[in-house]
Amino acid sequence: MTEEVTASVEADSIEAGKRLVRARGEGLSLSEKLTNYFYRLTWRTPLHAIRLKGRYPLKLLAVPSDPVVGDAKAGRAMIAGHIEWHGEKVPVAEYDFSGEGVSPAFADYMQSFAWLRDLAAAGSRAEAAPIAEMLTRKWLERHCSNVSDAAWRADLWGRRIMFWAAHAPLMLSSTDIVYRSSVLNSLARGARHLDRVADRTPMGISRVVAWCGVVTAGLLIAGGDPRRSFGEAGLQRAIAGSFTNDGGSMCRSPQNQLLAVEVLSMLQSVYLARKLPLPEMVEDAFALIVPALLGVTLGDGGLSSWQGTPGIPGERVQNVIAASSVRARPLRQPRDWGYQRFSAGETVVIVDAAPPPVSRVASGGCASTLAFELSDGPHRLIVNCGGARAGGILIPTALGEGLRTTAAHSTLILSDSNSTAILSDGSVGKGVNEIELDRQETDAGTRVEVSHDGYARRYGFLHKRSFVMMPDGKELRCEDTLFPIEGKRKPVATHFAVRFHLGKDVEVSPTADGQGALLRISQGALWQFRVRGGKLAVDDSIWVDGNGRPHPTQQLVVTGETASGGASIGWALRRAG
Repeated sequence: MTEEVTASVEADSIEAGKRLVRARGEGLSLSEKLTNYFYRLTWRTPLHAIRLKGRYPLKLLAVPSDPVVGDAKAGRAMIAGHIEWHGEKVPVAEYDFSGEGVSPAFADYMQSFAWLRDLAAAGSRAEAAPIAEMLTRKWLERHCSNVSDAAWRADLWGRRIMFWAAHAPLMLSSTDIVYRSSVLNSLARGARHLDRVADRTPMGISRVVAWCGVVTAGLLIAGGDPRRSFGEAGLQRAIAGSFTNDGGSMCRSPQNQLLAVEVLSMLQSVYLARKLPLPEMVEDAFALIVPALLGVTLGDGGLSSWQGTPGIPGERVQNVIAASSVRARPLRQPRDWGYQRFSAGETVVIVDAAPPPVSRVASGGCASTLAFELSDGPHRLIVNCGGARAGGILIPTALGEGLRTTAAHSTLILSDSNSTAILSDGSVGKGVNEIELDRQETDAGTRVEVSHDGYARRYGFLHKRSFVMMPDGKELRCEDTLFPIEGKRKPVATHFAVRFHLGKDVEVSPTADGQGALLRISQGALWQFRVRGGKLAVDDSIWVDGNGRPHPTQQLVVTGETASGGASIGWALRRAG
């Protein structure tokens, strides 16, 4: 794209009483899992090895730039001799791409060659190139001829092709002709592999990345016009099947939404390097995906914490958005993406107003329906714990599973159970099926009413939240109501808890009457919290930042018992000054 694109988004509107019904569908069946497993085993057969053979490319037709700026701190650590990522630290000289001794997320980071971006941002080519070459040689030695799932997964090859192309000056500065030929030949073999497997990749961001790799190879390897056409058709299908009509990722993960903008921006850079127009379907995707991404950013520009996303900082988010060259307003009222955004003054509120994603399109979904986050300017006041899928050794498996629960989100929990079941195999089960949503904006402020049926089957109650934000953004009122539902299980007295996880820079002081608290933001404003209909306490919590690092925080917890006729818990947040 040679010019910046200004995305025009239709006026946001939600019809009163709109219902969002969760698509029926579980995870992959046992037969589908077995089929996929045996299909991956065929990668090691002589037949697949024959399919990977072909002409050796002598050079790339162009060298695209990487539009996203890397982490210079991580790159300098590599130059100093250590690979550092999300709390893990491994000597560069000892890393061998075996995947042993590191977390799966760290292994994927290295296999994707995303570290080339960080290395390029750290220093001169003279400092970075020897490290890039040494690690690339190690990868070639272990994985060039060994086609395995650990290194030849389609999404890894898609990203690897894009990073190898964008950072070819670092990798191919050697005068060793045999080494240079090995790199280019491996790239071509990876492209032939993707030709075969991209459409068998799980639907979602992984399939989009795989097809971006196919298109990149078609544009940069001589004689690639047929592959380019084939790849563009596949990418169009992948985009159509991976995003909602309003541009949100089907898996409902802001982190994956950010990755989608990143890889499409890298693909855009390849077209620019070849002096070719960007396909209209990619431009159309940008025009939807970027506003949806902006819709889940808080006042600091960083991502809010939904579906396992850690608190990715604003600098990184703005870096990726700038790479897309798209100007857009945040999407406030998505019909399918599900995250309602409303703001006034310095206050931004984001509410999860949709069911969790089905397991077929997302692994590790979170039971976060009706949770909210609130920021005051650049300060996060109310958050979700986030980080269930942050990766790295700082989030052990048990903690990661705990971060998926309803209790790890700022919403009401009934009988200490999840609003949607989280199963032992990582998938989500029964629970929230239907959402009813009504939103009104007037001179008197914004009113959002949303309800879910996640507790109807087990406890006989419907949970409804009614938010009202004042026009100046200095007051947010809400009522959590539990309604008994006719025709469901007969409601009985049940324990409830309404949780408000606080940002890491927020200090809490309960009031003497036990019905309120003062929330002091470090180097920020003072907020007053008041509640009726329950008993207020302060408890410990955690919040996971963009590097997968958990920070000790606190939470407000309002508890009580709901009678068989239901319950109502009213609360308000007011900014002092």
